[in-house]
Amino acid sequence: MEKQPNNPLHGKTLLSILEHLVNTYGWEHLGSKIDINCFNHEPSIKSSLKFLRKTPWARKKVEDLYIKVLKKNQKQQC
Repeated sequence: MEKQPNNPLHGKTLLSILEHLVNTYGWEHLGSKIDINCFNHEPSIKSSLKFLRKTPWARKKVEDLYIKVLKKNQKQQC
């Protein structure tokens, strides 16, 4: 297996990324940051995962927000 020490997504599942964002923002705030129906109308982890796995542009937005959150948390720890 190839090592990717500088890739913050390496080894992370979409489930763990989504759970982290929901715990950080809550569904309502997450839906305002990334305006997609699965976050704004009856949101659930299951329905969001189903949509994100089939929709590359939405998954990219979620991954980008996750990286932004990680960087923000790293700055706060310094």
